[in-house]
Amino acid sequence: MSGGYPQHPPGYGYGAPPNQPYPATPYTAGAPPPPQPYGAPYAATPYGAPSAPYSAHPGEKPPKNQHQAHGAVGAPQVHGGSYPPAGGYASPFAALLPSAFPPGTDPNIVACFQMADQDGSGFIDDMELQRVLSSYNQSFSLRTVRLFMYLFTNTNTRKIGPKEFTSVYYSLQNWRAIFDRFDRDRSGKIDASELRDALLSLGFAVSPVILDLLVTKFDKTGGYNKAIEYDNFIECCLTVKGLTEKFKEKDTMYSGNATFTYEAFMLTILPFLIA
Repeated sequence: MSGGYPQHPPGYGYGAPPNQPYPATPYTAGAPPPPQPYGAPYAATPYGAPSAPYSAHPGEKPPKNQHQAHGAVGAPQVHGGSYPPAGGYASPFAALLPSAFPPGTDPNIVACFQMADQDGSGFIDDMELQRVLSSYNQSFSLRTVRLFMYLFTNTNTRKIGPKEFTSVYYSLQNWRAIFDRFDRDRSGKIDASELRDALLSLGFAVSPVILDLLVTKFDKTGGYNKAIEYDNFIECCLTVKGLTEKFKEKDTMYSGNATFTYEAFMLTILPFLIA
């Protein structure tokens, strides 16, 4: 499958796993902590003075969220794991705006999209995307496809346009490379230790308890084999990555702590459950 996808142009890393979890800038007093896997405990005491609570003081109106237009993701941006920022907690079913193919898009990608977009609407739905992605000697579950769609559009409308479609294709190349890198025994599956190393390479340090839950959840045998196949590996990583990015939006000091309202918490978790 790695050889079937068109090669992406240099620098087009939208949707690609980050090279490192945080910018490698020298640490100064009051600045975020130096680069290290997210979720790993810091060796030193918290940096700087204690920060004020994230939530507003009693009697104060919380600041209005600034919403980003759905679908207008523009050029690849560095946002932690390089997925488009949520821009607040708008409706997960907001309409997706029309988009166009980025300049220099491989003609094969354009042809694939146009073949799937049989009604010429400029969008393809989850079933159409599943058929296109599964035509490269690799099957993808509908849930994995929907999770991709959510993370690249920030909506649960289950439709994507040309720009998001292109990003999904290029992103799959990166995920395939990561899977092959950590599938050391070439079994076609990732066991618990390999999954831990893969997540760590992406900048996510999860505890043994969470790791065990992930393997049990994404193992197609219900945890019997304690191993994850490629399709479920992508779903697992997208879930961890997506939830961590949502958490980091609130954890502005990279302390590993954040305060959520009930509404914000539900709108953070539920899209990953209903994908």
